[in-house]
Amino acid sequence: MKVIKTLGAVALAIGAMTLTPAHAKDLKIGVVMPMSGPFAAHGKQLQHGIDLYLAEHGDEVAGRKVKVLIKDDTGISPAVAKRQAQELLIKDKVDILAGFTLTPNAFSVAPLATEAKVPMVVLNAATSSITEKSPNIVRVSMTLPQVTAPMAQWAYDNGVRSVYTLVSDYGPGHDAEKQFQKSFTALGGKIIGEVRTPVATPDYAPYLQRIKDAKPDAVFLFVPNGEQGVALAKGFKERGLDQAGIKELATGDVTDEDVLDAMGEAAVGMITSFHYSAVHDSPENKAFTAAYAKAYPNDRPNFMAAAGYDGMHLIYEALEKTKGDAGADAFIAAAKGMQWNSPRGPVQIDPETRDIVQDVYIRKVEKVDGVLQNVEFDKIEAVKDPGKQG
Repeated sequence: MKVIKTLGAVALAIGAMTLTPAHAKDLKIGVVMPMSGPFAAHGKQLQHGIDLYLAEHGDEVAGRKVKVLIKDDTGISPAVAKRQAQELLIKDKVDILAGFTLTPNAFSVAPLATEAKVPMVVLNAATSSITEKSPNIVRVSMTLPQVTAPMAQWAYDNGVRSVYTLVSDYGPGHDAEKQFQKSFTALGGKIIGEVRTPVATPDYAPYLQRIKDAKPDAVFLFVPNGEQGVALAKGFKERGLDQAGIKELATGDVTDEDVLDAMGEAAVGMITSFHYSAVHDSPENKAFTAAYAKAYPNDRPNFMAAAGYDGMHLIYEALEKTKGDAGADAFIAAAKGMQWNSPRGPVQIDPETRDIVQDVYIRKVEKVDGVLQNVEFDKIEAVKDPGKQG
């Protein structure tokens, strides 16, 4: 009952706002993301991407002054994310919600976007079903099934016949595990073991030893990007899985540019599938990475920064189409089918699912001019989210 009352209050508060013409007030974008805690790097990179876009395109769109308000959800904390979104909607009267790097937080806020009738632009959270939680959600990042299915295909095509899967025990990990196993076994491959690990475990040694003893051709890994990926990569080498001839396969968030240096030599040789690499060869990405290096010389751009940049592109282009109307119905209608050339390559918003359609690249961690990079060597074009295709 309390939840219903809260949602009703949000709806009433936003309803009062609709009496004011869209062009008569500033456009406020409320961004909920981790700015502190173990996932603070997510927020930093997203903010870099958002700020880069604003610096290049200005702080006005369709005649409306753009204001970005950022709230810290502190990490995996659905209650905090929901509270921050409620404050943005009721107190700050934002027109658009954005951010949401982690699935549990996106799930908690989705009902608010529905009740308040505001667009919700997901910049990272990657569980397939997120866009199904509200008709007002559009996602510019990826889904785990979308970047996992190509990895299973590549592995089988390159002689891998037995795999052990290790994933973090939460929504995206479950999605990655399910999709890899489904795609790999459909091709004729065999899953000889699986394990789900705590999301923030500091020690993967027992799991890796179990995998080594099982002697698969390869291990497929998914953990949240950050400290977990560093621990996993180092544990893989320390336990000698590479010396045992076990290939190391993962989704690309495990080796994102924000953590490659921390991984060091332990990352070399890891094969990943993903939608963005800082060394992706395109004019758009060269311009993006050059601008990033100039603005943030102490950081490396990663997929989060690209998502922040693309999220702002979608918002600006949708508002140009609606002539400044940020109402959910008009905004989502404008976003459906939208296409552009992102730093990651050509992308499109699927008009049926409101998810992104994009190229997925197979990459290998290599040293390029002394710097660890995710070097692309294969590509699967225009991949839709297979998690919504039965």
